[in-house]
Amino acid sequence: EQPIFSTRAHVFQIDPNTKKNWVATSKHAVTVSYFYDSTRNVYRIISLDGSKAIINSTITPNMTFTKTSQKFGQWADSRANTVYGLGFSSEHHLSKFAEKFQEFKEAARIAKEKSHEKMELTSTPSQESAGGDIQSPLTPESINGTDDERAMPEVMQNSEPRAEPIQRALPFTHSSTISKHWEAELATLKGNNAKLTAALLESTANVKQWKQQLAAYQEEAERLHKRVSQ
Repeated sequence: EQPIFSTRAHVFQIDPNTKKNWVATSKHAVTVSYFYDSTRNVYRIISLDGSKAIINSTITPNMTFTKTSQKFGQWADSRANTVYGLGFSSEHHLSKFAEKFQEFKEAARIAKEKSHEKMELTSTPSQESAGGDIQSPLTPESINGTDDERAMPEVMQNSEPRAEPIQRALPFTHSSTISKHWEAELATLKGNNAKLTAALLESTANVKQWKQQLAAYQEEAERLHKRVSQ
């Protein structure tokens, strides 16, 4: 993580008992910084008082920073189950912090949308790997084939008898060539089916991987919350 904007302010948290009064968490003005984690593509507000983390808040698209006076602003963090308040030395510093909050909140929203798009693309095999257009990669029909797709080999076989009057009039060597052609077509169909199955299995594994990463992020957030509480 790298700091991308820093300022100084007095830090407060809402009283966990009354939920109305402010409790000062720093005796004097401390550095409050916006950090960007390029690995997870998230923005956080972090402030340390000595070695103690008095703010560790991940910015989400649904957060709102509110100016409650000319030099004081606040925002609620549902993950930390608290409300943070900052007292600035001037209205200019408050406005600058509020602008950055809105900027990084929008960046978090865009990053979240891109993450969802990436998950959807990962969950849907491409046409090249699947050998065709896939509407729903996780349905039983897409794995086993629809009724029409499962009937394709049968249709191919049924097409040969309809061509029998012509084939009987052709030399044997030509009939053998046609037979090999249909065998090659059938092998291609089997190959495409194998690619489709492999792509679907890969997409399912990717979904599981995303779920595991999400669970890991949630566990990390809980650990950080416990550290902040301690």
